Amino acid sequence: MKRRNFIKNVAGATVAASVLPIATSCKSLDGVAQDINKENKAVSGNGGEEQWHQLGTGKKVPNPDRKKTVIYDVAVVGAGVAGISAAVAAARNGAKTVLINDRPVLGGNASSEIRVTLNGVNRLKSGKAERETGIVEEIMLENRLYNPQQSYPVWDHIVYDYVVREPNLTVMLNTQAIDANMDGNKIVSARCWQLTTETEFTIKAAIFIDSSGDGLMAAKAGALYRTGREGKAEFNEKYAPDVADGWQMGASILLQGKDHGKPMPYTPPTFVKKYDGDNANHERKINNYLDGYWWVELGSDHDIVDVQEENRHDLMGYLHGVWDYIKNSGKFPDSENYALEWVGSLPGRRESRRFIGDHILSEKDLTEHKHFDDAIGFGGWSLDEHNPSGILDIKERPSFFHQRFKTVYQVPFSSLYSKNISNLMFAGRNASLTHIALSSTRIQGTCALMGQAVGTAATICVAKGITPREVRNKHIKQLQEMLMRDDVYIPKVVANDPKDLAKKASVIFGSSTKTGDAKNVINGISRDIDGQINHWQSESLPAVFQMEWENPVTLSKVEVKCDTNLQKNITMRKQPLNDWLKKTFITTVPPELIKVLDLEARVNGKWIKVGEKTSNIARLIKFDFDQVKTTAIRIHLKETYGFKTAKLFEVRAYES
Repeated sequence: MKRRNFIKNVAGATVAASVLPIATSCKSLDGVAQDINKENKAVSGNGGEEQWHQLGTGKKVPNPDRKKTVIYDVAVVGAGVAGISAAVAAARNGAKTVLINDRPVLGGNASSEIRVTLNGVNRLKSGKAERETGIVEEIMLENRLYNPQQSYPVWDHIVYDYVVREPNLTVMLNTQAIDANMDGNKIVSARCWQLTTETEFTIKAAIFIDSSGDGLMAAKAGALYRTGREGKAEFNEKYAPDVADGWQMGASILLQGKDHGKPMPYTPPTFVKKYDGDNANHERKINNYLDGYWWVELGSDHDIVDVQEENRHDLMGYLHGVWDYIKNSGKFPDSENYALEWVGSLPGRRESRRFIGDHILSEKDLTEHKHFDDAIGFGGWSLDEHNPSGILDIKERPSFFHQRFKTVYQVPFSSLYSKNISNLMFAGRNASLTHIALSSTRIQGTCALMGQAVGTAATICVAKGITPREVRNKHIKQLQEMLMRDDVYIPKVVANDPKDLAKKASVIFGSSTKTGDAKNVINGISRDIDGQINHWQSESLPAVFQMEWENPVTLSKVEVKCDTNLQKNITMRKQPLNDWLKKTFITTVPPELIKVLDLEARVNGKWIKVGEKTSNIARLIKFDFDQVKTTAIRIHLKETYGFKTAKLFEVRAYES
């Protein structure tokens, strides 16, 4: 097959004559998006006559030609879990941010439109989980509290609420970034089309992040990318094919069944494609009727984007073929009372363009646990390469779990920005990866960490007027410290924020200790990892944790990282947990999480309350209060969501 090597797509990457220069600091882009064209332009109908008869006004007016230009610091294209994490991180760190999504709901593959389980480092070969923290965990914790019924449409709205409440963030749904306007190797603006308002938007920004998966905007900008599978020799990859080819992992369509308690006959639609389950590989398991079959999958050996609509139609047919086999073959009598509750119409894609950064993350980087001085997060899902032919080759295994990891590996920042476009970054499956590395890093929890990293890096770029490459070369420690403060774990990197006054405390103690040492909360590692304890745990509740300074310090912020049991998976499931899954999953808010606590500061010898949380739902708990001069703080830990003890992993204190 013809190898798809480095590809440069410059189609449509033109410079707009009317584009204004982009400022490089937050100060010059004050306020929210600015409407440059306040009035819609209009065009006349045939022969120059007004064509729109606007009833009720007695007027005929020109047909609208809606065009608007808006300016932000950071523009994020694509609102899957990676894009959401990028946009929220950028907005929280002070950048005026826009999140552009071509669908009516947020979440990408995790949304109600596709319903892929939001997996991460669920379980390592060692038998331990190492769940992702930071923004992606915050969303899943809220879902556990507010969506106990595990409804995907409700999940959509929880995600939407989480995003739109950020004051620095604007969300544009039903909007696709279809082109990029360039000034040399810099993106000046993105041209976007909003379907629902028939409006063409010109989005100007200092930094662009393409987390759309397929990366159309980045490709239009001329960013280098590749598709297909590398041969073994290029990166010395054990699991790569001998010779490079064009295959890309496929897209899947899912279904959900429901038990109605009475016989439910099924008649397939006319577009059904017969499924020969009797001759399928034994790993194409039909062991439940509730959450679909990920192996109903189709890929491509050339241009997977070009054949997307053909694949969508065929996948819908194959999906009904599988259900027809279940219901009407006579092999599954226990399916008699089941009927289709939901059927997907939008395929969830695993692979298409992979853009080229300063580093291409490859198989051995993962399997040999290479250390990167620019590490920004981690992964640990198995090397999980799907059968290239998907459901067209049912006699073959649907997936090849090449290698499982005993511990997590690092993901470098240098794989998350473009090699040749100066103000462009990526997050998710379109990052700088080989096909084999992608088989692990494509998992949504890992993509979310990429997103939080590039969103945070974007704010450094905007504040300093620099490029992502300069962040990597000159300010990587700042980026790492910001991420760790915001509860991202980076393997083998110890937090050491010079502004953290907790590290200068002379005395640290708890009212009682069950496990760990009180001083662990300032050791720079905010989780138990690789058998090492990095926490303090009380013997019972209520409990008090206290820090004291020899000389008074001025404080206005205290930040606490507590326990959410990172050894358990909290992702939403589409079926009840069996006995095996109960060992690794929970369907409630983690009972270890602290629910009620307050904060006191000792001022002039007297304790005053400066903060209180009565229904906390986050691992990272932030107290912001009017500045005080104090010699001590104490945290009253009153109640968890079920546990009788409380565990703290980190306490930080800041002047401002």
